[in-house]
Amino acid sequence: MRITILDDYQDAVRQLDCFKILDGHDVEILKQSYTDPQELAEKLKNTEVLVLIRERTKISASLLAQLPKLKLISQTGKVSNHIDLATCTAHKVAVAESVGSPIAPAELTWLLIMNGLRKLPEAVTAMKEGCWQTNIGGSVAGKTIGIWGYGKIGKRIAHYARAFDAQVVVWGSENSRQEAVKDGFIAASNKSDFFHFADVATLHLRLVPETRGIVKLEDLRSMKTTALLVNTSRAELIEENALLTALETGVPGMAAVDVYESEPVYDPNYPLLQMQNVLCTPHLGYVEENGYEQLFKLAFENIAAFSDGHPQHIANPEALSR
Repeated sequence: MRITILDDYQDAVRQLDCFKILDGHDVEILKQSYTDPQELAEKLKNTEVLVLIRERTKISASLLAQLPKLKLISQTGKVSNHIDLATCTAHKVAVAESVGSPIAPAELTWLLIMNGLRKLPEAVTAMKEGCWQTNIGGSVAGKTIGIWGYGKIGKRIAHYARAFDAQVVVWGSENSRQEAVKDGFIAASNKSDFFHFADVATLHLRLVPETRGIVKLEDLRSMKTTALLVNTSRAELIEENALLTALETGVPGMAAVDVYESEPVYDPNYPLLQMQNVLCTPHLGYVEENGYEQLFKLAFENIAAFSDGHPQHIANPEALSR
């Protein structure tokens, strides 16, 4: 089959052990993102199978209409807002899902928390410029780590915090708060207290219509001037411009972010990159060798199964019967 893999920024996919699963197929890997829909459609006009790296490319109805040969979209991870299943079904395009691991994003979150509190990036930059001990950071021990969302990633963060002698406070659904209490952590009584008392507030929610913009400007402004806001989930969880506005007024005092409303970010003048109190990483949450092997192995197995006439893990089975 003619297979195209989109948005492989580091040209990493062909280096994976699981890439051998696609032996015998005609595979093209596109490293760059295409912002022009017509240019992308031209690139994909002969594609039968499209492999998406998470949510890096949005699959629109207009794009699908220009891809008559497309039969399958093999998604790394779960389908999210970048794909409309009903539209795919209408165009007779099946969508297969794979499963990601919480390990890499949880570890990156903890890395950002540690670096943010200790102010390590500033110290490293200063040393490279010939300076010595130009700043002083803080420890995790004794801090209150606020976790909004107690799923697979949130639970790992909570247990990391416990190992570092920090107090954990969880906010989220009633069920998630109950689970946190069962695990020996504290459930915040309300959202206001969650933000007001946290030394670190980290977001671990899925982006759905109900959670879009769920973190308001007033939430951020209620945080401590010494607090750190961490977001490795989705930028759109925070209402538009609220984070930048809050940081410009010094409340919270710091932020560490891995996600942005429009990606990739190539502009060195991007506002958050210009702020001394913000640590930015280029959406590395799931970008890790073992995590990639897990994501792509199942995505490629889904392609092999589809090619053999035994489709599996199809999110819109109706597309197969049309």
